[in-house]
Amino acid sequence: AVLAAAGAGVWLFLPGPEVEVTIPSGMSAAQAAVLLKQKGVVQSARLFRAAARLSGLERRLKPGTYRLRRRMPPWRLVRVLEAGAGGVKIVIPEGFCARQIAERLEAAGVCPASEFVRYVTDNLLEGYLFPITYNFEPGSPAKIAAQRMLREFKRRVEAEFARASPLPRLTLHQLVTLASIVEREAALKAEQPTIAAVYYNRMRLRMRLEADPTVQYALGYWKKGLTSADLRNPSPYNTYVRYGLPPGPICSPGLDAFWAALKPASTKAMFF
Repeated sequence: AVLAAAGAGVWLFLPGPEVEVTIPSGMSAAQAAVLLKQKGVVQSARLFRAAARLSGLERRLKPGTYRLRRRMPPWRLVRVLEAGAGGVKIVIPEGFCARQIAERLEAAGVCPASEFVRYVTDNLLEGYLFPITYNFEPGSPAKIAAQRMLREFKRRVEAEFARASPLPRLTLHQLVTLASIVEREAALKAEQPTIAAVYYNRMRLRMRLEADPTVQYALGYWKKGLTSADLRNPSPYNTYVRYGLPPGPICSPGLDAFWAALKPASTKAMFF
C-alpha cells in the first residue's frame, strides 16, 4: 500500500504532454487557476492558487501564450509564469513557402534563415508548417521552430484528415499538395472550392493542371508575368510540362484551402 501510494504521488507530479495555454491580459490568478485546471496543466486549482499566493504571483501574473506541460508541479509552474511568455511574435501568413518563413524568422532574430531552410528541406516539411501566429524565443534552434509549426499542422490539418468522411480520394500528402496550389491560385477564399474542383476535373481527364504557382515555385520565387520560357521549365514542379500533382506542396496552405481540396465544389468546369 505504501509503494502504491508513493507511485501515485510520483505520477501526480510527473509532467505530461505539452499544451499551449493563452492567459489574456486582465485575467486574475483565480481565473488562471481554473483555466490551467481545464487544460490539465494542474491537478488542483486550489493548490496552484496557494502556491501563487505564497510566491506573490497573484499580484504580477503576466499575460501571454505559454508552452506548458500537463500535471506540472505548482511550484515549477509558478516559476514559469513569473518569467512570462517572452519571445517575439511571428505571423506566418497562409501561402508562405519555407523560404519566406525562414526570412521572417531571421528578421525577427529567431534563427538563421539558411538553417531553417536546410532543416525543412532535409525533413521534407514544405507545406507542413502551419500558418498562424507564433511566439518564439530569440536565438531558438531552427529545428525547434520547424517542429512547433509541424505540431500545429498535425493538430489542425492532420486531425481534420483523420476525421474526414467519406474517406478522401487522395492521400494526406496529395491533399496538402493540392491545397497549397489552391492557396496560391485563389484571390478569394470563396473561390477555393471551385479552383480545387477544376484541378480534380483536369486530373480525371489526364489534362495538365497548368497552375502558374507551380511554375513560380520551380523558379524559386513568386514571379509575376510568367514568360513562355518560364512555362517550359523542366522542373518536376512545373505542371505546364508535367501531368498530375507536383512531388509535394509549394507553400503552407491554411485550413480553408485544405478543406477546399478535401471537399471541392460540385462542378464540371475545366477552367476558372
